[in-house]
Amino acid sequence: MIMILICFLAPWLAMFLRGKVLQGILCIVLHLTIIGWIPATIWALIVTRRESAA
Repeated sequence: MIMILICFLAPWLAMFLRGKVLQGILCIVLHLTIIGWIPATIWALIVTRRESAA
């Protein structure tokens, strides 16, 4: 539940917490734009759910 909240507030932090450094950096770039915030959040949610299922 906490990871989902982190995905919405700081998707790049969710990537870093999962050990995905390069994806986290790209997510920061997306998150800095208003339009890119939504895809960054969706991407972080997908990565978080995929890691939780494994």
